[in-house]
Amino acid sequence: MKKRIILLIALLCIVFFLSGCWKANEPSGTDEQSFEIIDSAGRSVIIPEKVEKIACLYAFTGHALGLLEQDDKIVAVVEGLKRDKLFVKLFPDIDNALVPFTDGSINIEELIKADPDVVFVRSDTASNEQEMKKISELGIPAVCADYTNMEEQIQAVEIIGKVCGGDAVKKAEAYTKYYRKCIALAEERTKNLSAEEKIKVYHSVNEAVRTDSEDSLSADWMESAGVINVSVDKELNLVENKNYASLEQIFIWDPEVIIANEEGVANYILTDSKWKGLDAVNNRTVYQMPVGISRWGHPGSIETPLAILWLDKTLYPDLFKDIDLYKETKNFYKTFFSYTLSDQDVKDILSGTGMRIKKTD
Repeated sequence: MKKRIILLIALLCIVFFLSGCWKANEPSGTDEQSFEIIDSAGRSVIIPEKVEKIACLYAFTGHALGLLEQDDKIVAVVEGLKRDKLFVKLFPDIDNALVPFTDGSINIEELIKADPDVVFVRSDTASNEQEMKKISELGIPAVCADYTNMEEQIQAVEIIGKVCGGDAVKKAEAYTKYYRKCIALAEERTKNLSAEEKIKVYHSVNEAVRTDSEDSLSADWMESAGVINVSVDKELNLVENKNYASLEQIFIWDPEVIIANEEGVANYILTDSKWKGLDAVNNRTVYQMPVGISRWGHPGSIETPLAILWLDKTLYPDLFKDIDLYKETKNFYKTFFSYTLSDQDVKDILSGTGMRIKKTD
């Protein structure tokens, strides 16, 4: 009986020992050196604890990393980022970054060379199974940081801050606080404008007849600025995810003001005979928008808060007498990019000319 008891105890010890070894070697299912975020597409993404190299396959994410003082992490970009003169001036290493994304397609060999810890993508890439498969097969987490309105843009910056961690989170909070302050200021001062008092504006995006749809960042920030965006809620021609109006439509809308974010377009509209007859052309109220780190007010612009202030100061000067755009511009780049603009820098930015290298074939 004693021998049986001793044998039973020995067997139980062996079982417990083996069970302990199995549990010790069993995959935990979670990596203590990583963390989870929810990206702009609502996807759960596991991020490594240390993110030292980032590929920006969307220009906005590169601008955001510069704003969050995480530019040293950028190892890959889209070509458009290298055309932003002020951005490259502030962050010269960008000129040497690899370009693994052109014409909506990922060059996997270039992405492998960059060897990023994280890849930032926009929503159309995130929804493209074939492109996302290229990234997932490399085992690299891909984070969608995109938006269609101001609140989503704020959230996208916060997501980028969380991915980077540390001081980037605080920088993101400071930026979003300023962003919301500009929105609140614009909405408060224009809230009593009647429909008749609100100025009708046509927004030219990159090309003279490319413009804003209802579900766009530009439509959102212009509404906060208290203007009527004439293309919103209208039927537009969709070509490769870009919205176009016909010249005939623009004549029907007959905007009081035209704003253009691409250098040369405002002058083209003012001087080309096809545009003669529009109120905005006759009254010379066609304006080139400022260009800094990015084109202010562009669908991918990090300077959306400044675009709101610029438009209101330009169109409703009596309501925004106290807003000094020179001072506001200097403060923005000093606060968020740790860069002191010269007076000439400010003039160049507000003129919107000579700030981007022209696109070539």
